[in-house]
Amino acid sequence: MQRWRGYEAAPGGWGRSVVTIGVFDGVHKGHQATIGHAVKRARDLGVQSVVVTFDPHPAEVVRPGSHPAVLTEPARKAELIEALGVDVLCVVPFTPEFSRLSPEAFVHDILVEHLHAALVVVGENFRFGHRAAGDVALLERLGRTFGFGVEAPPLVADDGTVFSSTYTRACVDAGDVVAAAAALGRPHRLEGVVIRGDQRGRELGFPTANLLCHRHAAVPADGVYAARLIRPSNRTADGRAAAGGSVSLPAAVSIGTNPTFSGRERRVEAYVLDFDGDLYGERLALDFVAHLREMRRYDTIEPLIAQMNEDVEQARQVLC
Repeated sequence: MQRWRGYEAAPGGWGRSVVTIGVFDGVHKGHQATIGHAVKRARDLGVQSVVVTFDPHPAEVVRPGSHPAVLTEPARKAELIEALGVDVLCVVPFTPEFSRLSPEAFVHDILVEHLHAALVVVGENFRFGHRAAGDVALLERLGRTFGFGVEAPPLVADDGTVFSSTYTRACVDAGDVVAAAAALGRPHRLEGVVIRGDQRGRELGFPTANLLCHRHAAVPADGVYAARLIRPSNRTADGRAAAGGSVSLPAAVSIGTNPTFSGRERRVEAYVLDFDGDLYGERLALDFVAHLREMRRYDTIEPLIAQMNEDVEQARQVLC
């Protein structure tokens, strides 16, 4: 898959294409259906398939401070899109100037002048241009003017629930990682770098990897979870991930402020089952499988340790 920064990166002599447009955060089942439809139609027509997405999230530019929780970091999103068979991923810098493009200018500059769209595939609720003034009906009218077709497959739903990034974020925020996985078609993943914490877990007999995540990452609700820790199997000499595969390790994950110890900082801490090694400084991921319990405060250490033993056994039953 080719990766372009900006639609201006389209090479000279670029032929016709099938284009789909969206933020595609999460690359959930609805996104997969839309992108998959575009890929199929591109193959039918014998042209390239192009996914146009944006960075940063448009909400942060249009309404500063309103950045939604991010379900997939850029590199992960690109991997998921590539796996759908896309030929080109075009990431458009979403600037204040870009946000002010009229729907007509948006279509002419991007779809016609640079991407030479033969067909545009979007969700039936697609909006575009300044103040989201453009909709599918307008896109169809502009398509007739500029010579491209428009197809808007129906939104993907399950028992009346439409899969969307907003719905998936709500599931994660509520700690319902099973519902989130149903919408995504895979477990919700949280990525970060392992940093040193208070070493309290080690003192209790449960050494944990303290994951430092991106400030906008979609972190599940406070509680204890069964998850799989994804660790790159190949690393460079300085410990960073290298190209290659990864290993999956079962883990019990605590998210919260450690109320028993009057903590204030919200943390993501993973106890890796049957693991004896050093993870500090590594960039890892957690795939959340099940919510085990809510976060609780204990008056003494003994019942906390007993509960942690129970959490580990529950995680083992779910994962092993």
